[in-house]
Amino acid sequence: MPPFIVAWALASLLILAGCVGSGEKRDAHSPRSGADEVTAGRLPSNSPQTRQCLTQLRRLGAAFEPLPDRRFGGGCTALSSVKLLDIGASFANLTAITCPMATNLIAWNRSIAQPAARRFLGADIARIDTMGSYSCRPVNGQAGNQLSEHGRANAIDIGGFTLADGRRISVLNDWNGRDNRVRQFLREVHRGACRNFQIVLGPDANHWHADHLHFDMGKGPYCR
Repeated sequence: MPPFIVAWALASLLILAGCVGSGEKRDAHSPRSGADEVTAGRLPSNSPQTRQCLTQLRRLGAAFEPLPDRRFGGGCTALSSVKLLDIGASFANLTAITCPMATNLIAWNRSIAQPAARRFLGADIARIDTMGSYSCRPVNGQAGNQLSEHGRANAIDIGGFTLADGRRISVLNDWNGRDNRVRQFLREVHRGACRNFQIVLGPDANHWHADHLHFDMGKGPYCR
């Protein structure tokens, strides 16, 4: 084979190799952007990204308290976190939650949860009944699993809702309950959350979520 043809073939292979490599996804060890890091709950409260997020939270009209950064054993942290008090609905049992989780929770409440409550149940949501946010534990509380986003204050579990007329909607009792409109409401707030959070899990995901809806800002998207 003439030498110039060999050289052309080698050059073509090198170009093709470069094209294939350029399309690969970033691996877990690649640097994250500042926005990614604050969303992942890994930036401190004095970072520019966190300050911007807190400003956005104030503009949204949320009642909240900024919390000091805390680092615990086992990789657990509560960085850039706040205590949400009211977002048009109050909270029960909510502890530290990262600022990005808080802003996405507000968006979900305003655009998904409240409209769904009015459409299916004829009342506003007065209180979101949570089962907490920060908890230093592995995924599903099972030893050997990776750290849960709860361990970064980057997740929330919602057990039910209290309506303005006093009715209480429970994920455990009403997900497959007798009232069709209540079932529709719960599935709407679950399905709609997939637009605001990276991971959304409910009773159809597994038995660990039979009594609550889980939202987090970890690696996704995954909605079940």
